[in-house]
Amino acid sequence: MDNPFAGKLILVADDERRMVQFIQKNLELDGFRVISASNGLEAVEKVRTELPDLVLLDVMMPEMDGFEALQAIREISDVPVIMLTVKGEEADKHLAFSSGADDYVTKPFSPLELSDRCKAVLRRTADRSVHSGGIVKVDDRLQIDFARREVIVDGKRINLRPTEWRLLYHLVQNAGWVMPSEVLLQKVWGFEYKDDVQLLRLYIAYLRQKIEEDTNNPKYILTERGVGYRFVDFRRQQEGKEAEAG
Repeated sequence: MDNPFAGKLILVADDERRMVQFIQKNLELDGFRVISASNGLEAVEKVRTELPDLVLLDVMMPEMDGFEALQAIREISDVPVIMLTVKGEEADKHLAFSSGADDYVTKPFSPLELSDRCKAVLRRTADRSVHSGGIVKVDDRLQIDFARREVIVDGKRINLRPTEWRLLYHLVQNAGWVMPSEVLLQKVWGFEYKDDVQLLRLYIAYLRQKIEEDTNNPKYILTERGVGYRFVDFRRQQEGKEAEAG
């Protein structure tokens, strides 16, 4: 079977040379091409000049740490980024995801785990131009521009990060239906994440902050406790209004 990831270029940014060599050796065995950077400034420059398909970004680096580098990268590129760190606190994970990271791997990790994470991120970011075009009107306050991957809230366009967009896409495509957490995690992040309910909650919160008028009383993304989430059935509501008008 052909390797769909063969030849994909991965940038490894870490100031520990042995760690870079360890990662490079194992990723190359899986068919990836690997380049490296020894600090955050160099990583940002190589994202600009080398156009990698994926970035592995260590948090603790000289001159510019991983979080600062991530913010700088997000100003010039939406390349998927996996943060690498010895820290495992929830606050660090939250900072990574809120800054635009696509995943977060805590050291030490096995070569198999890292390779699986790389493949999962590349798989879910392979089709960022989500399938259909046009603008969908949810109500007078919220519209969704599928072609530009943006939401329009009170007339203002708001850009969504790739992972936020994929999550919203699957919710909207199944509007009115309860999407189990496990299903959403597999569709948006991949099978490897099917049990990471906390990750899903985090991104649901990000989406609500961008589209809901009151995040404490959401009217678009509804929680079905113990099961998953449901996007409001705006199509049926619109049909009802049209029937009343007719």
